[in-house]
Amino acid sequence: MKIGDIVDFTLRDQDGNSVSLSQFRGSPVVLFFYPRADTPGCTVEACEFRDIYSKLKSAGAVLLGISRDTEKAQKKFATKFSLPYTLLADPELAVAKQFDVVRDATMYGKPVIKIERSTFLFDREGKLAAEFRKVKPEGHAAEMLEAIRKA
Repeated sequence: MKIGDIVDFTLRDQDGNSVSLSQFRGSPVVLFFYPRADTPGCTVEACEFRDIYSKLKSAGAVLLGISRDTEKAQKKFATKFSLPYTLLADPELAVAKQFDVVRDATMYGKPVIKIERSTFLFDREGKLAAEFRKVKPEGHAAEMLEAIRKA
């Protein structure tokens, strides 16, 4: 996948609804991958996106978050932190692999597979406009708002 490519996928959201990236054509889309719901860094990032969500919407943008969590875990996370945007469940890592954000890591001396915190920006035509890899949770939402305003 490279800048300018039209990308699509379908996953279930926190409410069990099928959501496809293509259904948002006509609006810019901020698609952020996070490692795991309700963990410290992911909570910081998700809540910062929550806090600027109305500004993203005012700019015409759609915000989607993806992790390998189940629909049930995404629902619990969204409810606990009053997240007003769509969270998508990718427990099989199909979309995470499509976006090349799956990484091998070691935790407590054991090999694990994790999602690299990354964000992808799509233009109104559904084309990949920018990608942000290995992002830091703090301040990333504001960075994305600025990118949408410049797009």
